Amino acid sequence: GTDSQGFALAIVGTLAANGSGGITGGTMDINDENFTAPLPNLTIGGNSTYSVSVDGRGTATLKVSTPFGSSITLDFVLASSTRGFVVQFDGNATGSGTLDLQTAGLTQSALAGSYAFSMAGVDSAGTGAFTTVGNFTLDPTGVITSGLQDFNDNGLLVYAGETLGGQVNLGPSATPTTLLTTSPYAETFDVYAIDATHLKFIEMDTLPILSGDAYSQTSTTVPTGPLAFTLSGFIAGNPFASGGFMVTDGAGNITAASTEDFNSNGTPGSSPSFSGSYTAGGAGRFTLGSFSNFVGGAQFAAYPSSGGLLLMEIDTTSLGMLSGAAYAQQSGAAFAASEGYGLNLTGINLGAATGSEEEVDDIAEFAANSSGLTVTGLIDENYDPTGAPIFDQQLSGTYSGPDSSGRYSILAAAGNNNTSTLNGGFLLTFYAVDGTTFPFVETDTGGQVATGVFVKQNSALPGSPAAQSHMFIPRPLIRPHAARAKKK
Repeated sequence: GTDSQGFALAIVGTLAANGSGGITGGTMDINDENFTAPLPNLTIGGNSTYSVSVDGRGTATLKVSTPFGSSITLDFVLASSTRGFVVQFDGNATGSGTLDLQTAGLTQSALAGSYAFSMAGVDSAGTGAFTTVGNFTLDPTGVITSGLQDFNDNGLLVYAGETLGGQVNLGPSATPTTLLTTSPYAETFDVYAIDATHLKFIEMDTLPILSGDAYSQTSTTVPTGPLAFTLSGFIAGNPFASGGFMVTDGAGNITAASTEDFNSNGTPGSSPSFSGSYTAGGAGRFTLGSFSNFVGGAQFAAYPSSGGLLLMEIDTTSLGMLSGAAYAQQSGAAFAASEGYGLNLTGINLGAATGSEEEVDDIAEFAANSSGLTVTGLIDENYDPTGAPIFDQQLSGTYSGPDSSGRYSILAAAGNNNTSTLNGGFLLTFYAVDGTTFPFVETDTGGQVATGVFVKQNSALPGSPAAQSHMFIPRPLIRPHAARAKKK
């Protein structure tokens, strides 16, 4: 995310909740472009608290000493007893992420296996957005025995398919020692394991600053059939987001049955049919390209994982840097009424209301009703550069779909008691993955470029499909402070 002065910010941590509103402790790493140095392994005090309402929305106040002050406030919505979405929700910063129930007692040897990862942040000069995707295989001691990594620095400098080595050490640690090494970069991280299939990374160098997720890579093939995808980032310096269905045939082709919706610097559009190809580009790595009628990048690196097919643009022809994920659609997947959903939206508002480009992060819970095709709920938003989040606003609107391409939409217009978000309201075009997970792209003309995901809420115990699904958050590429000031 970004702090209240527009500097890039990354936070990863763990906490222990007692089930009755108390947080008994935990640790946190913070890396802020505006700090003199990263802050690893900060102690979360036992006097921290949380609360959860009946709709699954909640807040947590973490007592932790940082340059921001003595506490950090989080706003969240639960999708199940093991998963949720979270944004920072105080006067210090804004940013989006996930809450995940951590498996207790994980050891270094339990992490042995193959992973694919995606991270985003700012580059080593602090002047450009920076993204990376890749994969690695760990032995029981954490040594990377094989791996590949791709980098995109501000759409101008791309390193594709670099050999990756190093060491992944289970954290958190006061002296992080995870090292990812390629010929262009050597970077130090702290690593938090959610379970043996999902790791969270936060860079502990002063610059660059990257954070993201690694997911188990149990398959090294691109799924066949329709894949719902979202991408976000910049094209030629302007915010861009897209989503749709990428249809693969298992023989290296992306067929003309593929469709795309996009939002280019606040102007929405669609490509009702695009095509392309995918080819193996190393162990567990593919390249996507040879596109026809696809709006956005010309070539992408793609890594299959349990968190989806992780995507990142690797061409420099469009001066673009898009990243995101694609998810294999299950047969019969559909959006269901009479259900509750938890939502996270994250993106960039172009500044019609504030006079400057700002990151925006939303948490919401809504219920869908087949009578009138309506949605009703509550939404919380953090966008104000002075750090004044908006809590507990009405969210109401209508939904429609699926259309012939399998797309749905939610329209929450400003006239529907939804006038307190920065954009007034929104139009979301979304895609069914498995009947539980619905990635979306904002496709209105209100001057906001955003992507996100909502998930059907499920109170089932761990082990249900809803409880166990990974939720990759397509992070917007945040314009670094120096470039942001120039853009303004």
